[in-house]
Amino acid sequence: MTNSNQTNQLVSKVEGSTLILERIFKAPRELVFKAFSEAEHLKHWWGPKGWTLPVCHVDFRPGGTWHYCMKCEDKSQGDFYGMESWGKAIYREISIPEQIIYTDGFSDAEGNISKDLPETLVQLDFIELDGQTKLVNTGKYASPEALQQVIDMGMLPGISQTFDNLDVHLENIQKHS
Repeated sequence: MTNSNQTNQLVSKVEGSTLILERIFKAPRELVFKAFSEAEHLKHWWGPKGWTLPVCHVDFRPGGTWHYCMKCEDKSQGDFYGMESWGKAIYREISIPEQIIYTDGFSDAEGNISKDLPETLVQLDFIELDGQTKLVNTGKYASPEALQQVIDMGMLPGISQTFDNLDVHLENIQKHS
């Protein structure tokens, strides 16, 4: 990947307990926004390579939740194969198609948020760029140590692969519409 091609490239920076991720997608803002707000879209792309989303319940409104399960289906991922990772987001603010703000935490199958793992306050900003969309994902953690904990868990390669999946999903939708 060359630096001249800004799409498909995840730009990240850490500022204390805040992680800012930026990426440009070759799709209109309304479509990228829908990909983040509708279960029918999320099921096709959310999660790193080799993981699926067998459970995805979205109640997309302020106060609503997104409860999901990622499952490793890739035997080559060794000990991760067969593993499930549950998460739950609680939507705080929604401005269609500009912004989504939610808290995101690790959970169990019943939707109980884990107190042992860091919770994130996520702000997604969808910026129109001549038919493309710049996504700015700002994650705020309780402390720099909490942020470091999720980085140590492999969050950056995971989100980069997840956004790669989104690229493919957006491309497929646009080809078939």
